[in-house]
Amino acid sequence: MELSLKPSTRKMRQTSFSILVVLALSSFTVMESRDQGSMAKANIEYTAINCRKHSAFITEFGALGDGKTSNTKAFNEAITKLAPKAADGGVQLIVPPGKWLTGSFNLTSHFTLFIQQGATILASQDESEYPVVAPLPSYGQGRDAAGPTFASLISGTNLTDVVITGNNGTINGQGKYWWVKYRSGGFKSITRPYTIEIMFSQNVQISNITIIDSPAWNIHPVYCNNVIVKGVTILAPIDSPNTDGINPDSCTNTLVEDCYVVSGDDCIAVKSGWDQFGIKVGMPTQQLSIRRLTCISPDSAGIALGSEMSGGIKDVRMEDITLLQTQSAIRIKTAVGRGGYVKDIFARRFTMKTMKYVFWMSGAYNQHPASGFDAKAMPEITNINYRDMTADNVTQPARLDGLNNDPFTKICMSNINIALAAEPKKLLWNCTNISGVSSKVTPKPCSLLPEKAPMDCAFPVDKIPIESVVLNKCTA
Repeated sequence: MELSLKPSTRKMRQTSFSILVVLALSSFTVMESRDQGSMAKANIEYTAINCRKHSAFITEFGALGDGKTSNTKAFNEAITKLAPKAADGGVQLIVPPGKWLTGSFNLTSHFTLFIQQGATILASQDESEYPVVAPLPSYGQGRDAAGPTFASLISGTNLTDVVITGNNGTINGQGKYWWVKYRSGGFKSITRPYTIEIMFSQNVQISNITIIDSPAWNIHPVYCNNVIVKGVTILAPIDSPNTDGINPDSCTNTLVEDCYVVSGDDCIAVKSGWDQFGIKVGMPTQQLSIRRLTCISPDSAGIALGSEMSGGIKDVRMEDITLLQTQSAIRIKTAVGRGGYVKDIFARRFTMKTMKYVFWMSGAYNQHPASGFDAKAMPEITNINYRDMTADNVTQPARLDGLNNDPFTKICMSNINIALAAEPKKLLWNCTNISGVSSKVTPKPCSLLPEKAPMDCAFPVDKIPIESVVLNKCTA
């Protein structure tokens, strides 16, 4: 797998907060005109982990892009019929301009789903178009309720070399139906579908698409190796329930870069399983790089670690992050019963504006599976490093709450300047059951983070393997 990650530009987008953000997006070139008649004939250049020998359009399998006709059968039949070609040099399924209504469908290996500009994959609101599947082994139940889950809109299991990309085509999750039913208690025994969930797979790329109004989580790679999420825009109302942006879960060697997320939940939530189920599976998330993320999430975190972290989270690098009107920058969430660990965490070059907290650690995130939990399973939180950050209009710089008899240790903060809001909290640094050091931090931290001589908190000089991969130039 080869990849070359080159900077490019994304159009400005205006949020409900009237904030314009310029975001980097992987470059693409459309060689012919983009009207619906000629788009299908265009040679569109894009970058991917692998190019494909064969191509087909979804229209060749009877699909209609009228926004009304269900194309669930067409998508599933297309992928089934193209699978033999996928084994012969790979295949790409191209979705041309139009509105392509569909329920759940499953991808195959050595396969690219290419969504052209002007094309929208429109998620069905008919529950019968989503198979009911068993919960993930590291969770033991769905996240909405004890029981199974609806299959995700776009799914894949035990795959090698799978790409979901485009030249800024769209996936519309039509989440309002699911949000309303969830809020009214309509999902008492089943969990809502996610938009994209890839499981037990390797060499996965999701890039250059826009996802709007997901029913719940947007992108969920779980039990995967070698994952790239690049140049993705995710948009959901800021009050939409559990619309996490990107959730790497029990994954190794993952790169998330150049993404823009407006969400009703965490923009990125790093996970590794829930309580005894996650402990039993024992698959950590490790070797994760997050860079050049822009996030807006007034009620949640820019980047959350946990709360489902029972398989462990380690070696996470975060840099060049912009956070606007977001509840907290980095939030570590855990609880008695989680077990696992969050360690070797490195963050630098964050720019933040209008935040409730900059740093938040909580040992009391007490959501547990219906079957109960092991109260003796204590999490380990250690070697957490923050450096080179600026924040403006902050209500409280830090809320750091470790656990009794299980403190969070080796916390390091350096070269951090936090400007307070007009009416900040009286207690600026709320610290219990933690230990660490600080250097050149304003305002002055709590006594549990004593000032040391000028220094820089750690940030690795090496790269994780996925950062050195070079993408190929391909054509759709």
